[in-house]
Amino acid sequence: MTEPLHSPLHDRHVEAGATFSEFGGWLMPLQYGGVVGEHRAVRNSVGVFDVSHLGKMRVRGVGAADFVNRMVTNDLRRIGPGQAQYTLLCTADGGVVDDMIAYLFSDDEVFIIPNAANTATVAEAFAAAAPEGITVTNEHRDYAVIAVQGPESDELLAELGLPTDQDYMSFAVAQLGGVELTVCRTGYTGERGYELVVPAAAALAAWDAVVAAGQHHALQLCGLGARDTLRTEMGYPLHGHELSLDISPVMANAGWAVGWDKAEFVGAEALRAQRQTKTGPLLRGLKALSRSIPRPDMEVLVRGEAVGQVTSGTFSPTLSHGIALALLDRSVHLGDVVEVSVRGRHEPFEVVKPPFVTPGVRSA
Repeated sequence: MTEPLHSPLHDRHVEAGATFSEFGGWLMPLQYGGVVGEHRAVRNSVGVFDVSHLGKMRVRGVGAADFVNRMVTNDLRRIGPGQAQYTLLCTADGGVVDDMIAYLFSDDEVFIIPNAANTATVAEAFAAAAPEGITVTNEHRDYAVIAVQGPESDELLAELGLPTDQDYMSFAVAQLGGVELTVCRTGYTGERGYELVVPAAAALAAWDAVVAAGQHHALQLCGLGARDTLRTEMGYPLHGHELSLDISPVMANAGWAVGWDKAEFVGAEALRAQRQTKTGPLLRGLKALSRSIPRPDMEVLVRGEAVGQVTSGTFSPTLSHGIALALLDRSVHLGDVVEVSVRGRHEPFEVVKPPFVTPGVRSA
């Protein structure tokens, strides 16, 4: 059995008393003192996450951005250098290999952050399709990623002399302690925040600097348990749950991340057909009308007939009730009341449109 990989920051998490779990082949902090407290710190003040398990790959060469654009669903022509874009790599039949963030450095360089478990697969797919002169480099172990998330994230980064004036989904190259890093105004929590992409050799110094500055802002160390409850409240998809080889962007209501007018991208024909025919299930939100807590794979029913399945479910620390994302038949509409089979009981849930809470990503 293959041993899980460790983040460059692993020793710091051990020192802080983290509880660990495996994520995409990496042993990462699940929580420090409790998911609910960590979640609320991000919504109300600021939290810091180690998300170094996320993939990193770089595409370079003349026309690299155009090549990436022919591979992925979204349209890189909508953004310019210094901006980032959420996008997906699909199969020819429209299934999702992975979702990722593409950082456009120039026409000839794109940095991509896919999910941990899929990094090698994504890198291999890009490398196999790359024309002569385009290089695809898997840099998974070369960088750490530190996510500073919450309403006070600007103040914390300002204390470190890092830039905070970039727009949402934009990035800037800066220095911390004499080391160059990329400060990205991105995240997976729904709050204003940043992700610091730091060379692995400088990860400990960067983490220590963030934690020290955070003492003035009630900074909370946060694990991936809180990251999951935060993203579920926002309705953000998780690959393997809301997106997969069997769940297309159309089914996941992620058509906004598809450049429908692009001349080509992998899976274009299949996705356009799905969009046109309006068949297949759709991803919806479910809000508990009782005290029940939904979990993945629970069955969703209407009058005793199965109409779908929960893909992600949890207790919402912000709303203090259960919430879920679920793939439902198109016969189910927003505002309908359905039942979820929770431990043998049929519990009522209202069908809603995510997010479940007001986003703060664009707040000043």
